[in-house]
Amino acid sequence: MLIHEKAPFARGSLLLLSFLALFAVLLMPVMRDESGNHLTGLQYADNVFNELSKGSSYFIPGVRESLKSVEGKEVQLTVKLKKADLAPLAVMVLQKSGAADATAADGKVSFRGDLGTLLASATDDANALYHNNAAAVAQKYEGAPALKVAAAWWYLLSPSIKELQKERRISEAQVVDQVVRRAIEPGNNFYSVLPAKVSEHIWLMSGMLIFYVLYTLWYGFAIFELFEGVGLAMTKSKVKSEG
Repeated sequence: MLIHEKAPFARGSLLLLSFLALFAVLLMPVMRDESGNHLTGLQYADNVFNELSKGSSYFIPGVRESLKSVEGKEVQLTVKLKKADLAPLAVMVLQKSGAADATAADGKVSFRGDLGTLLASATDDANALYHNNAAAVAQKYEGAPALKVAAAWWYLLSPSIKELQKERRISEAQVVDQVVRRAIEPGNNFYSVLPAKVSEHIWLMSGMLIFYVLYTLWYGFAIFELFEGVGLAMTKSKVKSEG
C-alpha cells in the first residue's frame, strides 16, 4: 500500500489542501488599493512594496547638488541611439533644453551645449515623473508622451557617458551617470506609483514578511509530512561495525 503512516499523511494532506485554498484566495481580487480598485492579494503585496521602494528612492536633491560641478561646462557630442526611432524626439528634447546645433542622422544625434543646463532639464523632467506629473513634461515638449521623453533622455545620455570618458572628462561622465541612474531611471520606473515611507507602514510590512516566512514553512511542512506518510522519511544511517 502506498500510505505507510496514516497520521503524518493526513497532516500533510490537510496542510497542503489549506495551503492551496489560501493560495487560491490570494489570486482573487479581494483586496482594494487607495483608489478603491480591486486587486488580488499578490497585486496588493506588489503595490505595497513598490510604494515603499519608491518612498526610499528619491535622490533628486543629491543629483541637483552634483549638477553644480558641471554648470557652464560646454560639451559637443555625437552619440548613437540604440533606438533610432527616438532620434527626432531626442533632438527636440535637446533643443527645448537649451542645446545648440542638435541634429539627427542615421540613428546618431549630434549636439552642443552647456552640460549643466541640459542635465538640469533632464532632472526636472525626471522629478516631474517621480511626482506623477506627466502633464508638465508633455507640455514642455509639445505634447510628447512623458514616458517617451524619459526614454529619449535615457537613450541619449547613456552613450554620452562613454563619449565623455573617451575625452577623459571623467568627472562630467560621473555626473551624467548620476542623472541617468538616480533621476531618470527612478522617475520612469516609479511613474504612477504613490510613494510611501517604511516608517509609516512598519506593522504592515512586518506582517507581510512574517506571513511570507510562515507561508513558505507551511508548504515545506506539508511536503515533509506527506513524504513521511508514504515512507520517504530521512533517517540516520546505521554505522557498520567492522568484524
